[in-house]
Amino acid sequence: MRPIRLLSGFLTVGFWTLASRVLGFVREIMILSLIGPGPLMDAFVAAFRLPNMFRRFFAEGAFNAAFVPMFSARLEGEGDAAGFGRDALAALALVTLALTGLAMVFMPALVWATAGGFEDERFDLTVGFGRIVFPYIFFMSLSALFSGVLNATGRFAAAAAAPVLLNIFVIAAMTAAWATGGAVIQWLVWTVPLAGMAQLALTWGAAARAGFGLRLGLPRWTPEMAQLLRTAIPAALATGVMQINLVVGQLVASQYDNAVSWLFAADRLYQLPLGVVGIAVGIVLLPDLTRRLTAGDTVGAQEAYSRASEFSMALTLPSAVALMVIPLPLVSVLFERGATGADDAAAIAVAVAIYGLGLPAFVLQKVVQPQYFARGDTRRPFQYALVAMVVNAALAVGLAPVIGWMAPAIATTVAGWSMLGLLYLGLRGMGDVVRVDSRYRRRLPRIALAAVLMGVVLWWASVLMQPALGTDYVRYVALFVLIVLSAVSYFGAAHLLGGLPFSDLRRSMRR
Repeated sequence: MRPIRLLSGFLTVGFWTLASRVLGFVREIMILSLIGPGPLMDAFVAAFRLPNMFRRFFAEGAFNAAFVPMFSARLEGEGDAAGFGRDALAALALVTLALTGLAMVFMPALVWATAGGFEDERFDLTVGFGRIVFPYIFFMSLSALFSGVLNATGRFAAAAAAPVLLNIFVIAAMTAAWATGGAVIQWLVWTVPLAGMAQLALTWGAAARAGFGLRLGLPRWTPEMAQLLRTAIPAALATGVMQINLVVGQLVASQYDNAVSWLFAADRLYQLPLGVVGIAVGIVLLPDLTRRLTAGDTVGAQEAYSRASEFSMALTLPSAVALMVIPLPLVSVLFERGATGADDAAAIAVAVAIYGLGLPAFVLQKVVQPQYFARGDTRRPFQYALVAMVVNAALAVGLAPVIGWMAPAIATTVAGWSMLGLLYLGLRGMGDVVRVDSRYRRRLPRIALAAVLMGVVLWWASVLMQPALGTDYVRYVALFVLIVLSAVSYFGAAHLLGGLPFSDLRRSMRR
C-alpha cells in the first residue's frame, strides 16, 4: 500500500477546497445581489441548512469519522476492505433514503424546529424550498462514502473536487435565470439536488478507477456493521450537538430582521480559511494516523500530527488576524452591491470579526479530533460537544436580550474555544504520540508574532487607503493591494523570525 504524502495531500485538498470556497463566494455574492437579505433569502438559507445539517451525520461528519478509520485499517491489515465498503454503502443508502422520505412528510415540523421565528411568509417559503433541496442529502452522503474510500487510499483530488460542482451548477443556474428573466430563487433551489447527482457520479467513477467500484446491494447485518454502528452513533450524537448549536443560533437570529442572512454571509467568509486549512488537514490526517497507528509507527504518527498542527497555524493565525482587522473592507468589496446595502455590510463585518476570533479554535479542532477517531474513540468528542452545546445555548439565549442578533456569533466563538480546550485535556492519556515535537513548540510563538506584525501593517494600510476602499471600482484594487501587502508582510516576518523559513517551504514542495 503506497504511503500517504501529507503535504501533497494538504495542498491537493486545500487547492480544491479553495476553489470551492472562492466559487462559493461568487455564489453568495450573486444570491445577495440578485435576491438580497429578506424573506426569500432567509427562507432559502433555512431550507438549505436542513440537508447540510444532516450531511454532518451521514457525509463528511459522523459516518466518515467511523468509516474512514475502519476502512483504512483494513487496507493496512490486508482485510476485506471492498466487502466492508459494499456493506457500508448499502446501509448508508437505506438510512438516508428513509430519512429523505420522512423529511418530505414532516418538513413543516422540521422548519418549525429550526426556524421557529418564521411566523410570516418565510415559513411557507422555507417548507416549499426544503422539500426541493432535501434530497441532496441522499446523493451527497453516498458521494461522501466514496470520498472516504478515495481518501483512505491516498487519492484526494476527485473527492476534494466534488464540492466544486455544487457551486458551478448553482452559479450557472442563477446566471441563466438572470439572463432569461426567470425566477432566480426557483432556479437556485431546483439546481441543488441536480448538483448532488453530479457529485455522486464524479466520486463513484473515481472510486471505480481506484479499484473500488462498489455497487448497491441489500443491506447485511455483520459484525463489522455492528462495530461501525457502535463507533458512528457517538460521532453522530457529537455532530448532532454541533448542529443543535447552529439551530439555536438560527432560532435566536430569526427573531431579528435580516439577521439570518447576515450571519450566513459572515459564516461563508470565515469558512474560507476553515475549509482550506482545517478541513483539508483533517481529511488527510485521519487515514494517515489510522494506518500509522495500525502499523505501530508511533514516531511517524507524532511527526504527522506535529506537521499538521504547524501547517494549520501557519495559515490560520494570519487569516484570523485579517478577519479581525479589516472585516469591513472584505465584506464591502465582496457583498455590498445590488440588494445588499452599506448597513447590511456593516452588520456582516461585525459578525466576521467575531468569527475570526474563534477561527484558530475551529481549525485546531479538525487537527485534534483525528487523534480520537483514528483510535475508534468517538465517545469523548461527543461528551465534550455536549459541554460546548450548553455553553453555546446559554450565551446565545442569555446575551440576545442585551446585544441582540450578535449573540449567536459570540456564542459560537466561545463554544469553539471551550470544545478545543476539552479535546486537548482528553489527549493526556494517549502518550507521547499526541505531544507535538520541539520544532512546533519553537516555531508557534514566532508564527503568532509574525501574524500580529502583519495585523499592525494591515491596519495602518487600511486607514491610509480608506478613501479608496469607499470608492466604486477602485475598492477592488485597494483590497487586492491590502491582500498582497498582508501576504508579503506575514511571510517576510515569519521567515525573518524563524517561524516559517523559506528553505522549509522549498524542501516541502519537492516532497
